[in-house]
Amino acid sequence: MGLKETLQGDLTEAIRSRDELTSGTIRMILSAITNEEVSGKSARVLTDAEIITVLSRESKKRREAADAFREAGRADKSQLETDEGEVIARYLPAQLSEAELKKLISDAITETGAAGPSGMGLVMKKIQPQIAGKADGGLVSSLVKAALNG
Repeated sequence: MGLKETLQGDLTEAIRSRDELTSGTIRMILSAITNEEVSGKSARVLTDAEIITVLSRESKKRREAADAFREAGRADKSQLETDEGEVIARYLPAQLSEAELKKLISDAITETGAAGPSGMGLVMKKIQPQIAGKADGGLVSSLVKAALNG
């Protein structure tokens, strides 16, 4: 059973148990997946890897919105965005720790022979398949920069 089917099953379960946060969040996720499927020249079905990319994007939106609401003094809205992010996180692969990321980055630097800021693209390209959906891109980017400049 694919990730989309799991989401649809969980949506039915959330509706039955009257869990408005979960059902609303899963509806939003499924809507984002459907939008992605119909964008472009022809409709297609997303693979689980592509769905994880959509989930990562939605999760990032929630984090950024929660931060923005917190800075604006809207703790209630910030908490809602954080709660939605936690529902989305259930469907994402386990996130890599900073130590695991640093190990992947150092291995990639060794393999590619990258040095200095110009080697950033090489390193990012090398580790991207290993970190897809498992780490925040901004964090990875800053760790790669630090490793190449340090």
